[in-house]
Amino acid sequence: MPQIARRLGYALPTAAAIVLGLASRRFADRLPEWLALQAGDALWAAMIYFGCRLLRPARPILTAALAALLFCFAIECSQLYQPDWLNRIRHTTLGGLVLGQGFLAVDLARYAAGVGMAMLADAILRFVMRSRRTS
Repeated sequence: MPQIARRLGYALPTAAAIVLGLASRRFADRLPEWLALQAGDALWAAMIYFGCRLLRPARPILTAALAALLFCFAIECSQLYQPDWLNRIRHTTLGGLVLGQGFLAVDLARYAAGVGMAMLADAILRFVMRSRRTS
């Protein structure tokens, strides 16, 4: 598959994860409580995974998953550092979405679930696409 088509193939789920993640925050009061609590972080991690695939589509799936997890975990751990200048950034809309507010250990599990689901969807889609090309 040409590189541009692969990148487009990863741009779409990246954008979808952004839209769904923002919607999960906006409409949290209309979702089941467990979904409203988990969805945003899992979708953020899925977006990071697909973003890694978008930037480097030829890399193995596991490499993208590891990069995404390391990035997500680093951002979460950075929330333990709370200087005034960084907190001012975190209190902006974009800063809050990217950097988060405060460390929660449960978020690490949510990120792992989001990356795992994105990786599984990616592997299934790649398998289906390969099967179609050989048949």
